[in-house]
Amino acid sequence: MVLLAAAVCTKAGKAIVSRQFVEMTRTRIEGLLAAFPKLMNTGKQHTFVETESVRYVYQPMEKLYMVLITTKNSNILEDLETLRLFSRVIPEYCRALEENEISEHCFDLIFAFDEIVALGYRENVNLAQIRTFTEMDSHEEKVFRAVRETQEREAKAEMRRKAKELQQARRDAERLGKKAPGFGGFGSSAVSGGSTAAMITETIIETDKPKVAPAPARPSGPSKALKLGAKGKEVDNFVDKLKSEGETIMSSNMGKRTSEATKVHAPPINMESVHMKIEEKITLTCGRDGGLQNMELHGMIMLRISDDKFGRIRLHVENEDKKGVQLQTHPNVDKKLFTAESLIGLKNPEKSFPVNSDVGVLKWRLQTTEESFIPLTINCWPSESGSGCDVNIEYELQEDNLELNDVVITIPLPSGVGAPVIGEIDGEYRHDSRRNTLEWCLPVIDAKNKSGSLEFSIAGQPNDFFPVQVSFISKKNYCNIQVTKVTQVDGNSPVRFSTETTFLVDRYEIL
Repeated sequence: MVLLAAAVCTKAGKAIVSRQFVEMTRTRIEGLLAAFPKLMNTGKQHTFVETESVRYVYQPMEKLYMVLITTKNSNILEDLETLRLFSRVIPEYCRALEENEISEHCFDLIFAFDEIVALGYRENVNLAQIRTFTEMDSHEEKVFRAVRETQEREAKAEMRRKAKELQQARRDAERLGKKAPGFGGFGSSAVSGGSTAAMITETIIETDKPKVAPAPARPSGPSKALKLGAKGKEVDNFVDKLKSEGETIMSSNMGKRTSEATKVHAPPINMESVHMKIEEKITLTCGRDGGLQNMELHGMIMLRISDDKFGRIRLHVENEDKKGVQLQTHPNVDKKLFTAESLIGLKNPEKSFPVNSDVGVLKWRLQTTEESFIPLTINCWPSESGSGCDVNIEYELQEDNLELNDVVITIPLPSGVGAPVIGEIDGEYRHDSRRNTLEWCLPVIDAKNKSGSLEFSIAGQPNDFFPVQVSFISKKNYCNIQVTKVTQVDGNSPVRFSTETTFLVDRYEIL
């Protein structure tokens, strides 16, 4: 084995995070790191020190050290190159090189370390590949979640149906009880012979209901008045019993807060039997002095069919993208058909797409460092003045075909210096004193409103105003990939369909 462990420690040798690549006890690694500061000679500048058994290859990072512990027969040049890659990984996950920040992101760092080294030897990876591997999007996981959500919805629908059946049985039992002579209308004692099932149902539903003292016998009319509103109570009792057994029930389904549930769960207004959801997420990191460090975009077309007679269809995809996206179809989709005619259909045309479930049929990915691909550029210019800092920040839309809604540009502020003094501003702003941020809010950015600026003054240093974060949502996708037509496999007849397009931000930062 060449590389024994990689660790971030303090100058006193206290381990903050350590990843061992060979079997090693905690006492052993803590002892090695505790001995490390004592071995360094302050009079000379070196990047490694040695003992009789191991070699320490290290790099100072402000108040911390990035340390690699290797065997003495390892290649020192390769170790130095590996050390540089480890040192570049840490700022990717930690905004500040401080002990509490390292501890907060310790698991992210360990996962990244595992991508660099395997079984003591370095893997041939770069920084962009490490981020891609640690944040890999799983199509299978999305499919599994979609199937699970569908099963949960069906189970809840079945539960509501059973509740209605129990209510109906309850009402039938009551009617039978009122017709039986000589029992004054009390259902539990009036059912004699032939209503055993109704009695069991009533007992289940009213388990938690307090017993009411018998009243003097009256005609059956007043007993109806006593049952007003009983339907809702019975359903609530049934739901409470299900909750006690571990079921997750939404209260809005029981007739309350119906309007709120409609707002939250309402489907698209024009949702047809064949519905497609086109979703794109962007992850972008820019430098404060310009230059795109990394931009990654993931897109997917999710198909939902609510009528089984439209199960055997084909989607006509129009791809006008000129940025070089990588397309990938679902394993059950005919790739040759898609490559030749841009049609999405199953390999076996006799089979049907799943009904009442979201199925990812096509996904795409774009990763680039080309600055011309940035959809929205942000320039932040903090300049020191006599009383603090004057900050000028501006945006410009690079893609004229996009329309960005609910844009929020978040600028961090120094703590304990009060609110900023706003000069000129396009749009609105919010000052969050608890989070020490200034949010620049723009309802829409499009070709007619493609640029704007904000000026403010506040005490602080230029580094206090980074990283700048951006969030937005758009109903137009970034890559020009659309479904233009849906046809039946048999007869090629057109099918009505609806489309829901969303382009949103996963992470958008100016560091």
